[in-house]
Amino acid sequence: MESIAKLATEQTNAQSDTLDRMSALEIVQLMNGEDRTVAEAVAQEVPRIAAAVDQIADRLRRGGRLLYLGAGTSGRLGVLDASECPPTFGIEADLVVGVVAGGPDAVVEAREGAEDDSDAGATDLQSHRLTAADIVVGLSASGRTPYVAGGLRYAKQVGAGTVALSCNQGAEISALAEVAIEVSTGPEVLMGSTRLKAGTAQKMVLNMLSTAVMVRLGKAYGNLMIDVKPTNVKLVDRACRMLMTAAGVEYETASAALQASGRRAKVALVMLKTSCSVDEAERRLQAADGFARAAIEEGSHDA
Repeated sequence: MESIAKLATEQTNAQSDTLDRMSALEIVQLMNGEDRTVAEAVAQEVPRIAAAVDQIADRLRRGGRLLYLGAGTSGRLGVLDASECPPTFGIEADLVVGVVAGGPDAVVEAREGAEDDSDAGATDLQSHRLTAADIVVGLSASGRTPYVAGGLRYAKQVGAGTVALSCNQGAEISALAEVAIEVSTGPEVLMGSTRLKAGTAQKMVLNMLSTAVMVRLGKAYGNLMIDVKPTNVKLVDRACRMLMTAAGVEYETASAALQASGRRAKVALVMLKTSCSVDEAERRLQAADGFARAAIEEGSHDA
């Protein structure tokens, strides 16, 4: 196992060697400057991120699940991204799952020692009944977390898809995955505090993975989150405004269609765009594999 001391994320940052003598303004200016480098680091990995999107979308299209696996900040970011998917894209809660070392309580209470248990990574995936149909994204800023490595090894054993996301070049977990994403964020302003640039980089990549996958699965119409679950006043209003934009109707018409559809914005959209009934809109969407544009055009969508 590579020495922790050699990892780029564990080095001292020359820009912040007088951090304890800086004013508040100087500290946040420095951090802001360092954060600007993160997007460029992520940009270098776009081809690998896109490859991961294609693999994840293919697995989900064929009935599999996406499981994020990580420890500490990385694990919490996976849980965060997974928890946002059901309300944003109207999916079932068990389609995208966040698994964090130490269990659910570790999301709000640090359990740093849990990351050193390689067997636990496999055990946790077993408890989620991982199968060959699924795909696992292992998250580790260092790229060497035993918990994540153990989970990825188990995923390979059962035939599940594997993706590794780290913030160091030549990461150990990269060798355990079919797709390896290595975002080189370099030394942190506060030495070793990978919740900073490394955490930001991982959040950016997770945003790309889940959003692009869901778009590829028909969860958007143009740039509208047409499968959003309107479960509160704000989201009902958003759904109505989306329908106004997409169908070119007044708010009252959009609201009536949304209610008639059972608060399913995608069904309401097809109804409005094709002047059809709820049943016909459902039939069209089923025939189009859930792609609203194809359902409206009564054509086929090559995903």
